[in-house]
Amino acid sequence: MSAAFDLTGRHALVTGSSRGVGYALATGLAQAGCRVALHGQDRTRVREAAARLADQTGAQVDAVSFDVTSPDQVRVGVAETLDVLGQIDILVNNAGIQRRHPVLQFPTAEWDQVLATNLTAPFLVAQRVAAGMVERGGGKIINIGSVQSGLARPTITPYAASKGGVVMLTKGLCAELGGSGVQVNTLAPGYIHTEMTQALVDDTSFNSWVVGRTPAARWGSVADLVGPLLFLASPASDFVNGQTLFVDGGMTAVV
Repeated sequence: MSAAFDLTGRHALVTGSSRGVGYALATGLAQAGCRVALHGQDRTRVREAAARLADQTGAQVDAVSFDVTSPDQVRVGVAETLDVLGQIDILVNNAGIQRRHPVLQFPTAEWDQVLATNLTAPFLVAQRVAAGMVERGGGKIINIGSVQSGLARPTITPYAASKGGVVMLTKGLCAELGGSGVQVNTLAPGYIHTEMTQALVDDTSFNSWVVGRTPAARWGSVADLVGPLLFLASPASDFVNGQTLFVDGGMTAVV
């Protein structure tokens, strides 16, 4: 492996990583040499996932659990993560939720929940983790966006608003932290086939829309996200800051 992409000895926290895309991203980091802390609110599930990932990769994998939407829990949870890892060199803000309703009937409580999880939480966690990065003079923060960071669809207006906000959060963090050697970028997946999206894949109409709308003519896989993540997490991207990397098979490039 080129030294520019070597993550041996780095320590990473991946939020929302007990399953799905987050688990796949954590797997890629572990395979690249990282010690990884998996995160989730379900303490039992995240511990089981950490044990499974350690068995799969032979890497040192830890488990942490806290509510990313609570400032107090983030403060305590990041401190506990630092106690476990020693330091956090790479933060992947992956935790997120989706809610679907027509916009005229969208419950305010669910709007608040989506924005709190998808936008406020990355701010809260980055704010806490970045303090150590600034002190050390370096670090990588990767916020997980979406094709909905730049495109909207009916019934998911809060999600699109939150993921659009993630792009501007990334730019703001870049503006304030870049001079301290911290790179902050957004990784924006397209439609990815996971156990959590299986119902959409099985929906013949929706599946046909995704395949027809995507120049690559297929759904993405979690493996498609790992290489771009490793680039953004590694020294190879030390002069890349405030950017959004769409990994969407070309969906956002065409009309």
